[in-house]
Amino acid sequence: MDKQSFVQNVKMYCQLRGVKPTIACAESGAGKSLLSQMETRGTIPSVEKVQLLAQYLGVTTSELLGETVAGENLSPLPDILVKFSGLSPDDQDEIMAIIEYKSNKNRR
Repeated sequence: MDKQSFVQNVKMYCQLRGVKPTIACAESGAGKSLLSQMETRGTIPSVEKVQLLAQYLGVTTSELLGETVAGENLSPLPDILVKFSGLSPDDQDEIMAIIEYKSNKNRR
């Protein structure tokens, strides 16, 4: 398991669903401190915890783990969302403002 990729994927899916990672981990039953333990201690979560978190976030365990098949990412998220999640909050706000403006303009 690539721990860094897993943590990044959890954070990305949480952001897309508007929930804080600690809340998602706690409410899923995986444990509130799961991600911090992975980042600081290098702990590897049990299969059960990965499944609980994936179910809570509405994704497959493969998507959460960032597994690939024949070089293709199984995640249904386009590359643009992955890049968006890596932007600073200010840059994300700027991009969202542009999207809102364009979306409203096209509705007229």
